[in-house]
Amino acid sequence: MASNEAYKGYKGEALETLKQFKAMIWCDVEITTDQHKFLGIILPRSETADQYHIVIKLITGYNVGIATKKIKNIKVFGRKEICYKIPKNEFPSDPSKPKVKLFGTGGTIASRLDYRTGAVIPAFSPGDLYGSVPELADICDLETEELYGVFSENMGLEQWKGTAEAIGKEIRKGTKGIVVGHGTDTMHHTAAILSFMVQNSPVPIVMVGSQRSSDRPSSDAALNLIHAVKVAAESDIAEVTVCMFGHTSDDYGLLHRGTRVRKMHSSYRSTFRTIGDVPLAMVDREKITPLRQDYRKRRDDKNVTINTAFEEKVSILYYYPDMKPDLVYSLIDNGYKGIVIAGAGLGHVNKPLFPAIKKAIDSNIAVYMTVQTLWGYVQMYVYDTGRDIMELGVISAANMLPEVALMKLSWALGQTSDLEKVKEIMLSPVVDEITEREPSNGYLVFQGGIPEVDDFIANFRK
Repeated sequence: MASNEAYKGYKGEALETLKQFKAMIWCDVEITTDQHKFLGIILPRSETADQYHIVIKLITGYNVGIATKKIKNIKVFGRKEICYKIPKNEFPSDPSKPKVKLFGTGGTIASRLDYRTGAVIPAFSPGDLYGSVPELADICDLETEELYGVFSENMGLEQWKGTAEAIGKEIRKGTKGIVVGHGTDTMHHTAAILSFMVQNSPVPIVMVGSQRSSDRPSSDAALNLIHAVKVAAESDIAEVTVCMFGHTSDDYGLLHRGTRVRKMHSSYRSTFRTIGDVPLAMVDREKITPLRQDYRKRRDDKNVTINTAFEEKVSILYYYPDMKPDLVYSLIDNGYKGIVIAGAGLGHVNKPLFPAIKKAIDSNIAVYMTVQTLWGYVQMYVYDTGRDIMELGVISAANMLPEVALMKLSWALGQTSDLEKVKEIMLSPVVDEITEREPSNGYLVFQGGIPEVDDFIANFRK
């Protein structure tokens, strides 16, 4: 007779279905429904889950719930109980190696899934990390600190300020490199604001995340973490950067400048791209290969500038055809201090918006134009519409990415309410958020279906 542990979390119809077909958790099975066949491993269920589904981990690594009423047969191939508990061993401290501090803010980069409750459990102590990624001990002398435990969509001013201040404190202690674990969805926002809040750093500050959780065979968590820690410990690139998968295979990671990076795919591991420029470096387990030399270099001092001033009443408007002016009037009425427009083409909006934009500017609201194309520059002087927009007082943000312009304008308005001084701050590049030109290979979008492109990609896709 199987124990209750063999059916952990299952009850009612789901439990009876498992017993009917002599299946238990951790069994390799083929489940046949009235429409499909599913191959995978039966997983435990959350204690609060319903009684109408059986959950399996597919061979692709995804989890799926199958309604019991649709199940026609469960064929069992075998069973091997799986333990998802990360082994915990003391991290071997080695003062001869560079001291690296890993800050956690949330996300799946240092966590595991508890199938008993369905919750994501932090696995963030040095012992946890050493148990799951022992290679880290070969790179550095690691310390960890969990600053926050939030989904990245819940990151905001409190977390940005706290992270910047924690980084500053650690640098002044003499730490040789900083890694910030972060959820991927808004990591490019945080990379941008930290680039402005933390300036003149003498050491690398590397943001890292994972697209796929550590319980999945295709997880990128461990390799991303290895690459990020290697950059923090060994690289001479002393900027705020993002280090993530650089390819669909496991060959290397890419190091992106914090003000020129953006998440570009909802699920690909190689989701982060440098926009309008080229990445700073390629990173693998053995070496760091710079792709350019115009980066800020590591120094031996402990001096860093932390400036966390920030104005929260700043918004971004993504222009679309027939946009109504009431959106702008609403921002005026609600006391907003700044507006970033992601305009069409070279930086355009429709004429019905003009009176609202003029009122915003007359109300001492800073209004800046970016382009929703992401690649390219605002060039409002080319067409009459653009010239009219400039005459209203809208200021070009050159080739700043919309999210970067949002973060910088919030930071600039935190320094001063004098709009001329804000303009001076906005148009004075801090860390290449504005560049003089885009390199010829800074814009590459491969279009599938074209024979020469398909042939080229076939050489790299694995």
